[in-house]
Parts: sequence; C-alpha cells; structure tokens
Amino acid sequence: MNKRLATSIAMCVVMLASTGTAAVAEETSDPTHPGPVYIQVTDQAGKLALQTYGRPDGEDMVFRISGSVYANVEGNALAPGIVHGQKLFNIEGYNIRQLYRVPNTNQLYQLSREIVFYTDPNNPTQILTQWTNPIDGKTYPVVPINNANVNFGPFNVTSSFVGPTLRTMHDEVEWTSDIPVRTNFGTTLGESFGLKNGTYSAMEMFDFYVDLDEVYARATGNGWYPAGHMKTKISWARTSPWAPFMCLPETSVQGQLTYHARSWSLAGYSSLEPWIRTAVDANWPLYKTSPSAPGTSENSWTSFYNKQLGGGTSTWAQWCATNGA
Repeated sequence: MNKRLATSIAMCVVMLASTGTAAVAEETSDPTHPGPVYIQVTDQAGKLALQTYGRPDGEDMVFRISGSVYANVEGNALAPGIVHGQKLFNIEGYNIRQLYRVPNTNQLYQLSREIVFYTDPNNPTQILTQWTNPIDGKTYPVVPINNANVNFGPFNVTSSFVGPTLRTMHDEVEWTSDIPVRTNFGTTLGESFGLKNGTYSAMEMFDFYVDLDEVYARATGNGWYPAGHMKTKISWARTSPWAPFMCLPETSVQGQLTYHARSWSLAGYSSLEPWIRTAVDANWPLYKTSPSAPGTSENSWTSFYNKQLGGGTSTWAQWCATNGA
C-alpha cells in the first residue's frame, strides 16, 4: 500500500468517526430513501457511479454545466453565413438530481431536471432571448434546454451491483460513458422537426473524474453511506442536429452542432452562482428542485414539442413561420 493511500484511508476513518458522515441506513423510515439500498453495494466502481446519479443521503445535488456550442459544417458549406468551427453560443446551467428508491424495494432511479441557457458567445453570463438565423435572415426566440424530467432507471441494486471500468490517471479515477442516440420523432411524435427521415441522431460522450482522496473517503468500506455530494468533474461533448429553435432543417441545411462543456458537482441549488439563481427564481422556478417521483423523460426535442408546440397542436414548421421575424 502506498503512503498516500494509507494516509487517505486513515483520514477517512477519522473523518467518519468525528463528523458522522457515515449514516446508518436503518435509521430512516422513509421508504423512498436510497441509503438502505446503497449500503448493499460492495463494488467500488458501483459506489462511485451511484454517487454521480445522486446523493446516497437522498437530498438534491447539482451538476453545474458550462461550455460552448460550435457549428460543425462539412466542407464549410454554409460560409459566410455560418462558418465551420464558429462558436454560436455559450451554454450555462445545471442539472439538479436525486437518488430515488421505489418504495420498499431494491430499485433506484436517478430523478433530475435540467435548465441550460444559451448565452452570448462573447459573454457567458448574458442569457440570449433571441437569435438571428444567418441563413434565412430571420430572428427567432431562443429556447433554453429545459427538461422537466430526465430519469434514469429503475435499476436493481444488490450486493452484485457493479459499476463501470475505472482507470487511475495521476491523482484521479476516471471512467467513460459514450451514448449513441437515435430516435425517430416522426414515428413517436408525428413531428419530423426537419430531420432526415424524421430521426434524431446524436452522440453523447461523458468522462467522469474523481480525486483519489475523494474515492477513498466516500467509496472505501462497506455497510454505510456518505452524506453530502461527491466532488466530481465531468467532461461532456455532444454532436447533434441544429437546435429546434434555430429553425434550420437538417434535410436542407447541411451541418450540425458540437457541444463541448465541463460539469462539476455542487451540494444543491443554493450553491449555484447568484446570476443563475436570479434567472431561475424569476422565470424557471420548477428547476429549483429535482422531481419528487418518476415521470416521462424529456430531451431538448421532446421538451420543445411539449412546451413550444403544445404537444402537437402546432407543427415545428408553423412555429418557425410564426416566430421568425
């Protein structure tokens, strides 16, 4: 055992004994509390993964999201209106989440909401409310990513639950999750959004990083669950079609968006910067807490369908025609 590992484990034992961060799951009578399920996990990677889904103590946690959105246009085909590699937006926001136990079972959900604002490419804290499309010359309202329910699960958690493959890189543990997304909205929603074959195709790519000291403090030893949130960093990239508010049909406007962002965990909503909380308090108060129970998940496209298109009472083409000025 190396010196740092031995020191870290010793510090962990002292911390747990002195601060009470190790909670006894049987102390809770809440049938939805995740703690009694979490303590069954013995695999270290499984413990780390669950702590990115939510806090084992059942309280809300936040992943703050900050990054940029670029135009990815083969052959620079849209220049000079949109140049390949051009930063179109910054993105600033967060996902607020909790671990939720299906009452009196071993099944867990990650329940979350996310609100991510498109902001000025030169000023990340200036939330954009309109955007001028350089292809058609019209100005459209900017609709932030606002997904009222983003659920993962249910997944059964027992002593055999295991997490992803871990890699140690310098002073951090890292793991990766790459997710190909393919959904035929033409079939599921009856709305094509100008997508080729009515199908949304994207790649979501995540890298998770946790400091070794945090690993040893929160995922070493069995029979207890840690309070608070695990300090986690995430690198996120996404390639996807033009956002629906941009009114650029994929069928006729060549190109896509590349999102590149960083994310880091926070204890809860109150830990966000004041400028974000001011905007959310005024206009998006639903996103101050995670959902209290599982619901139908949304993404940027189904959220736009539900909220801007009235669940199908109007079409995307009609929205663009009505809102473009």
